[in-house]
Amino acid sequence: MKPTIDLPIAFFDSGLGGLSVLREAVRIMPQEDYIYFGDSKNAPYGTKTVEEIRDLSLAHAAHLCSKGIKALVVACNTATSAAIASLRETYTDIPVIGIEPALKPAVRIGSHPSVIVMATPLTVRGKKLHELLGRYAQDADVTMLGCPGLMEYVEDGELDSPAVRKYLKELLSPALEKKTDAIVLGCTHYPFLKKTISEIAGPKVRILDGGAGTARQLQRRLTEEGLLKQPGPAGHIEYEESLPEKIPLCKRLMNMPW
Repeated sequence: MKPTIDLPIAFFDSGLGGLSVLREAVRIMPQEDYIYFGDSKNAPYGTKTVEEIRDLSLAHAAHLCSKGIKALVVACNTATSAAIASLRETYTDIPVIGIEPALKPAVRIGSHPSVIVMATPLTVRGKKLHELLGRYAQDADVTMLGCPGLMEYVEDGELDSPAVRKYLKELLSPALEKKTDAIVLGCTHYPFLKKTISEIAGPKVRILDGGAGTARQLQRRLTEEGLLKQPGPAGHIEYEESLPEKIPLCKRLMNMPW
């Protein structure tokens, strides 16, 4: 059955990272209603098998669709890589939007730029990122940087602690020894660390993520389907978490300054 314009838009992620994408959607479509489901109980997804991530993603989608939604956003690079095809095959009556690392804009910031892509280990190994590399890597010098354990700092609310600074300095310093033009944040958790990453990388390095592009794609699809609400009063956001004690942190992350 075709969804109606007044239904909410659903987002899910392997925890709290997808809130960085939801914030971009709320920025350009504040009139919409949203449901956000974070699966912190099963985080991180980046260390699970493709099959495990696909099963979790399908379960989350089934739960959200049972509530009545007009679009589904997979606000997780790892889940997009593992499950977006299965989700689109299963839910043909609504737009299903995935996210991808902002590699395309990164390679276009200059003549053959040097780009670092930070991502979870599974995303680094995944087919989707390698397809992107095949399309765009010839236009840049791209370094893949797996970041095991980084998303857990965001899950714990550590955005600028001495521990996360130490982790990031040790992780980035070897890659930053050569000239770097841009860093692509290939996990939706990482934009909440953008300020810290930028301070470590220096003012000449651009920090890019896929959240804004995903929000614009969602807006385009809703417009095409006749499901975009006209500008009006601010909508409502409903938060769900597999660890309910994380909901206050969800609200904190949504309301923190950019």
